[in-house]
Amino acid sequence: MAESKKEWYVLRAISGKEAKVKEVLEAAIKNTDLGQYVSQVLIPTEKVYTTRNGKKVLKERTLYSGYVFIQACLTGEVEYELRNTTNVIDFLRGRAKGSKPESLRESEVMRMLGRADEMSEPTEEATDRYIVGEPVKVTFGPFSGFSGVIKEVNSEKKKIKVEVKIFGRATDLELENSQVERE
Repeated sequence: MAESKKEWYVLRAISGKEAKVKEVLEAAIKNTDLGQYVSQVLIPTEKVYTTRNGKKVLKERTLYSGYVFIQACLTGEVEYELRNTTNVIDFLRGRAKGSKPESLRESEVMRMLGRADEMSEPTEEATDRYIVGEPVKVTFGPFSGFSGVIKEVNSEKKKIKVEVKIFGRATDLELENSQVERE
């Protein structure tokens, strides 16, 4: 099959089952003739930092929940095979009854692929850039709930020094960026 005929389509899947759909489709591509017609199965994800029990954890999150992107040539039984894959609801298609699956425009594909590439590298959020003198609230650790003012910022170590009032006395705390939030 000519590579130029393959276009990007969107499969609607049961939310939370996107990875299973991708796994089933990739196995079918590898083991059957489906590989001649489908070249890529993609679930765009991003890496985000979450805090659990006071520790920063890197977690992968699906960008488009309930959708699986495929690059395919929909000829013959290919559309039927894809639509009847386990956990797949249907293709994303037009509103008219009996309409064919709509392919994504080139600009949409580039935006989706570009965003997926951008998000593959974990980066600190812009909200973690603090300024000296800025009021913050401690959210994790033994001093959670205390409010204070930033005295020093160490962006390399991702730590800040916060001055809080404990029993009327000013006390300096060295905390990670993830342990505080802006007030």
